[in-house]
Amino acid sequence: MSSWKRDFGRGLIVLGPILTTLFIMSILYAFIANFTPGVLLNAETLEPFLPIGEQAREHIAGFLRVVTFLGFVALLTFSIGHLTRTTAGELVEEFVDYSANRVPGLRLVYNASKTATETTFGEGESIQTPVKLETWKGFRMTAFKTGQTSTDGRVTLFLPTSPNITTGFILEVEPERITELDETVEEALTRVVSAGFGDADRTKDELEGTPITVIDELPIERKD
Repeated sequence: MSSWKRDFGRGLIVLGPILTTLFIMSILYAFIANFTPGVLLNAETLEPFLPIGEQAREHIAGFLRVVTFLGFVALLTFSIGHLTRTTAGELVEEFVDYSANRVPGLRLVYNASKTATETTFGEGESIQTPVKLETWKGFRMTAFKTGQTSTDGRVTLFLPTSPNITTGFILEVEPERITELDETVEEALTRVVSAGFGDADRTKDELEGTPITVIDELPIERKD
């Protein structure tokens, strides 16, 4: 591969994720800014405070609507989380679960999203434990504890697929077959999502300082 292709590829590896992230964030920003009602925060209401052009005031008003919306969602999330710690909150949560499970189609999406959220933000420490599991002789795969056990004492694991971690398999394994990893969930998920390439930095660190012997090529004698 020529030098300019290698440089272009390396630049694309660096800029690609950044541009993709910015693109998604811009879409979310525009959606929230347009979704949030602009009755109070618009160019007209900001005119007495910001004597600038109308277009600039509209951009500032959109930014303030996004900040207000995110602040409201954060406050609402915190309030609901605090409420669920009470008896009344538990009753409300059970009612919501009961209602969602009675709607066809919604039940699957609701339970899947709730399970994923509980797995990611749950308070149980065992949920946040990545492990290695020997699925076949000589082969190991990355799985995650769910904090659940079967009736016969086996540990329930979630074995995600790569690179799409939203699908996978539920395994019930004997505890002695599991090897817990000395790494965080983020590190293990990075390896799974990146199809194994997430370990490139660690491999690079391990190879640093390793001497490499370079053998000069000898000239080839030509025979007339």
